[in-house]
Amino acid sequence: MTAPKPPPRGPSTAADSASLDVGRVLVVDDDQAVRSALRINLSKAGWDVTLAKNGEEALSALRDRPLDVVLTDVMMPVMTGMDLLPRVRERWPSTRIVVMTGHGSVQDAVAAVKAGADDYIIKPVSKGELLVVLAKALREKALRAEVVQLRAELDQRYGFEKLVGVTPAMQQVYELVTAVADSDALVLLTGPTGTGKELLAHAIHLRSPRRTAAYVRVNCGALPDGLLESELFGHEKGAFTGAIRQHLGRFEQAEGGTLLLDEIGEIPLSTQVKLLRVLQSGEVQRLGGTSARQVDVRVVAATNRDLRREVKAGRFREDLFYRLNVFHIPVPRLARRPADIPLLADHFLSIFAERYNRPVHRISGAVLDQFACHPWPGNVRELEHTIERAVLLCRGDTIEQVDLPKPDSDDADDGDANELLPLGSTLPQGLAEIERAIIIDALRKESGVQARAARRLGISRSNLNYRVNKLGISVREIVYD
Repeated sequence: MTAPKPPPRGPSTAADSASLDVGRVLVVDDDQAVRSALRINLSKAGWDVTLAKNGEEALSALRDRPLDVVLTDVMMPVMTGMDLLPRVRERWPSTRIVVMTGHGSVQDAVAAVKAGADDYIIKPVSKGELLVVLAKALREKALRAEVVQLRAELDQRYGFEKLVGVTPAMQQVYELVTAVADSDALVLLTGPTGTGKELLAHAIHLRSPRRTAAYVRVNCGALPDGLLESELFGHEKGAFTGAIRQHLGRFEQAEGGTLLLDEIGEIPLSTQVKLLRVLQSGEVQRLGGTSARQVDVRVVAATNRDLRREVKAGRFREDLFYRLNVFHIPVPRLARRPADIPLLADHFLSIFAERYNRPVHRISGAVLDQFACHPWPGNVRELEHTIERAVLLCRGDTIEQVDLPKPDSDDADDGDANELLPLGSTLPQGLAEIERAIIIDALRKESGVQARAARRLGISRSNLNYRVNKLGISVREIVYD
C-alpha cells in the first residue's frame, strides 16, 4: 500500500496557463479619467474590471462578489487607500492589493506596503508594467490558495500528523513510511540534522498497530557511556554507586510500542555490542541483574551520519549496521525540496501566530523569494526558528524582510544570492536589492540565457526582460565578469 499522490501542481494545459494571467480586478480611483483608461486597457488584456471611485464603493463591490486583486489609489476623498487597506486585508485576506501613488510619493507606497499592500506602482502607470504587476499578484493569490488546498489534502490523504511537504522527494518518503508502518520491521531513518526524522519516526508509530501503546525516544548522543546503557537497558538497585532504586530502561518502557533510537551513530562501540544482542534476541538484561526479560518493542533508529562510512572508519560495527538497515528511509535536505518551503513557512506561521497570540497571517512575496534562494543548512528546523523569530518581531500582519535575522558580519559583504541578504536603507531599495541578486544569480547559472533563467525563476521571459531593464542589469557583465 502506498500513499496516494496529490494532483499535479500548476496549470496542465496552455489554456490553463493563460488563465493565470487574467482575473477579476477592482480599480479604485477618484479620477474618472484614470478609471476609464484603466478599464479600457485592462479589459483589452482580458481582465474582468470593476470600478469604484472611493473606498466605500470598493468595500460594497467586494461584498457583492469575490475579486482577485484590488488596484487602488492612495489619495482619495471619503476613504483613502490607506484606510481601505486594513479593511480589505481583514475581511478578504486572500485578495491581493496593489496601490497606485503619484510620482515623487514613494513614501506613500512604502507606507502602504508596510500596512499590508502586496505591491505598488508609480503614476503615470505604464500599461506593460501594470499588467506584469497584476499578473504577479494573481499568481501569488493562486499559489496561496494552492497551499491551503495542499495542506488539506495532506491531512486527508496522508494523515502524517505534523509532516508537511508535497514534492516528489517527500512523496517518496511518505510512500516508504506507509509501506513499512503496519509491520514490525526495524526502520533506519537517515538525513541531515533538522530534516524531520523524529517526526517521521512518530508518524510510523501512529500509523502502526502499536499506535495505542507507548512511543519512547532516547537521544543516544546526549548521554555518556555508562548512563546510556542504564537508560537503554535499565538497572537494579545497587548496580552502581547512586543506583538507589530499580530503574526500567527505555526498552522496557516502550513495551508493546515503539522505541526511537535517535542519533544512533553516536553510540560507543562497547554499547553497540549490547544493543546488537538485544535487537537479535529481543531480550533485555538490566545492569546488575541476573536474568534477561523478553520485550516486545518495535525499533526505529535515526542518524545524521553516514553509517557505511562509519563502518569503514571502524567507529560503527558492521553487524549492527546490517541489523539496523532492514528498511532504510533517506530523508532529503530542505534545499532538495524548494517547492515545500512556502508550504512549511505557512505551516510554521500558523503555529507561532497562535502560540504567541500575534496577528500575523501573511509572508510577503519578497520574503518567500528570499527563502527560495537560501541554502537552509539547518533544514526545516532552521526555517521553523526563522519563522518563529519573525513572528515575534513582526509589528504588522505580514512578515517582511526587516523581520528576518541579519547575516553574520563575516558574511555581510559576500553578495551571494544563496544567503539571506541584508536590507537597503529603505524598503523599496531592499526589495530591489534582493530581486536584483536573485536575477543575477539565475542568469549566471544559465550562462546569460534569459529563457532558461526565466524558467529557473518561475516567470515568463518577457517578465524577466522587463525586470532586467528595470533594475539596470547588464547581462554581458553578469556572464563575463
